[in-house]
Amino acid sequence: MSGLVVVMSAILSSQVRLRSTGYREGMDKHELLPVGEVARRAGVSVPTLRFYEDKGLIVSTRSAGNQRRYPRHMLRRIAYVRAAQRFGLSLAEIRQALDSLPADRPPTKRDWTRLSRVWHDALQERIDALEALRDATDVCVGCGCLSTTSCPIYNSEDALGGQGPGSQRWLDGRPPEA
Repeated sequence: MSGLVVVMSAILSSQVRLRSTGYREGMDKHELLPVGEVARRAGVSVPTLRFYEDKGLIVSTRSAGNQRRYPRHMLRRIAYVRAAQRFGLSLAEIRQALDSLPADRPPTKRDWTRLSRVWHDALQERIDALEALRDATDVCVGCGCLSTTSCPIYNSEDALGGQGPGSQRWLDGRPPEA
């Protein structure tokens, strides 16, 4: 093969339809997004968005055609709701926290920082309780000893039954004392 040269040419064009969740110059912070796009971008179903709205966690407006439209900043609220649920916070606790955010504008970093400070101690208490449960589980829960003299969770004569339902010695997050 003597001197065969193949030249390929391509024309590249830039695409300007890049998306980001942050606010960039030229992006309208108050842009209203359709329910399907919010669901897709938030990683939740449309019924989940309706549920969050019914619970007062997010808000929408209606278009002239009566379709739900969400402000762009609702994406961050939805992410916050999902994270808080994953960490065991109730919807009532989440709503109470979100109610402290401004309703008339997108929250600023300062708003989110203020909100997170409120939960710091409560989350630390949950972390401590979970660690105590984890550390005690290998010692007594499910050990099968059924000792009526040395087991720290043995409830002779159902003495703790009058204090309410559930495992009364574990409700405060601390393992029972031996």
